Amino acid sequence: MKFLGILALCVATQSAAQQLTPAERGQIDSAALAVLSATGAPGASIAVVRGGQIVYEHAYGIGRDSGAAKSSMRYAIGSVSKQFTASAVLLLAEEGKLSLSHRVSKWFPQLTRANEITLSQLLSMTSGYQDYWPQDYVFPDMQRPATAQTIMQRWAQKPLDFDPGTKWQYSNTNYVIAAAIVERVAGMPFMDFLRQRVFSRLNMTSVADFDAGPLQMQDAAPYLRNALGPFRAAPKEAKGWLFGAGQLAMTAHDLALWNISVIKQSVLRPGSYRQQQTEVVLRNGTGTGYGLGVGIGTPGGHRNIGHGGAVSGYTTANRIYPDDSAAIVVFTNIYPGAAGAAGQIAQRIANIILVQVDTTEAAASALARRIYDGLVTGTIDRALFT
Repeated sequence: MKFLGILALCVATQSAAQQLTPAERGQIDSAALAVLSATGAPGASIAVVRGGQIVYEHAYGIGRDSGAAKSSMRYAIGSVSKQFTASAVLLLAEEGKLSLSHRVSKWFPQLTRANEITLSQLLSMTSGYQDYWPQDYVFPDMQRPATAQTIMQRWAQKPLDFDPGTKWQYSNTNYVIAAAIVERVAGMPFMDFLRQRVFSRLNMTSVADFDAGPLQMQDAAPYLRNALGPFRAAPKEAKGWLFGAGQLAMTAHDLALWNISVIKQSVLRPGSYRQQQTEVVLRNGTGTGYGLGVGIGTPGGHRNIGHGGAVSGYTTANRIYPDDSAAIVVFTNIYPGAAGAAGQIAQRIANIILVQVDTTEAAASALARRIYDGLVTGTIDRALFT
């Protein structure tokens, strides 16, 4: 009994040690408000994970129609959705229903060089398929409904931008194809698969299909701002354009639940997480700084599995530090505009909750040398740059 009492005390002490102190919460609040003021972003919502648990949630600024932002508000998470799409593929691979080495031609033989491009190359952005949305605005065609088939026909049946596996190029087209493959293999709509296999399991109750339509009045409103102009309502992409690539919306709390599942490896098998979080290397041996739907890096010596997201009116920064059992979610309700407010807030929070790195002159010189060597050899660590 004495042993059990000591064990309980140790567990309680460890749990308490992971909580944010009043000073740390104050620093986070000050950092978020300072970034909103400096960038002109209307509002933000954050969730902080430390010790494998959510230790802080807060909202700042304007949420909708001059009303205060609330932690209960949902935001579209943009391309952070891609790690969910990649995880859906990995779940099916675990069941033996497909393999990352399978060629796209198994499902869509009509696509350009589909017999050469693997699922792994789709998920790692090394396929060569052209991005259908490289702009930072909603172009006219995006205000008319589309389907995965029409997007694939228009952007994945033209010549590749490069030979598969020879370059890295961000392309939303890859993830439209990947989600369409999930639907064919699973035999159900993509969102139904995610709800059954991921969201329900993790109690992510706020998730919405942002591709199907705008968020509701109780959620954060989408804004855009051009230069120093006023806030304006951001136009919504029509149905179909965000399928698989930027489809999801949720609260910061629910994205933090997902991050905890990544830290604890509770949805996929350990081998699948290793595949997803391993940097993909090009044919010439150059690292890409990207895994399967996630960015890979070690900023400040902390292994980071991260991704940004942006759709019309919303921006997300999502950073997971598996070895530190920590994660940071930041939502802002503006895009384009606001000069990367979400990423700036996330970085400031990381500086507060993670063990500080050496900022001496020697450390700075070593970092400069590392960047220079990367430029020379073509093996740049993308995590070192904004």
